[in-house]
Amino acid sequence: MSRPVPVPTELSRAFWEGTRRGELLIPRCADCGARFFAPEPACPHCMSASWDYEPSMGRGVVYSVTVVHRTPGPGFEVPFALAVIDLDDGGTLLSHVVDVEPHSVAIGTRVRVSFRGLDDDITLPCFVPADL
Repeated sequence: MSRPVPVPTELSRAFWEGTRRGELLIPRCADCGARFFAPEPACPHCMSASWDYEPSMGRGVVYSVTVVHRTPGPGFEVPFALAVIDLDDGGTLLSHVVDVEPHSVAIGTRVRVSFRGLDDDITLPCFVPADL
């Protein structure tokens, strides 16, 4: 059985179109300048509805990590490293760290984005250690 596929919404459609092109796009508030994720109707910092997607370099550091040993649903292979990534250019993402032993991922690990096609329409932004 295959794993669940994200369903783009009006707020997230540009994000998923970007990942399909190999580009990581993060919302940035036009009023306060904050970058945030996930996309919301209003900036979580100042409540402004004036925001748009901007490209991210896709580099950052692991802020927090857990190794998942029990599958959250059909189609997931365990164990896997699930991490909160603080992006160097602002914003934070929850994502998988791949191509490395899950238990070797630690807080402070430098990472970079690595796009992984899930199907013809959805490409996931995963992360790999920056030195890979």
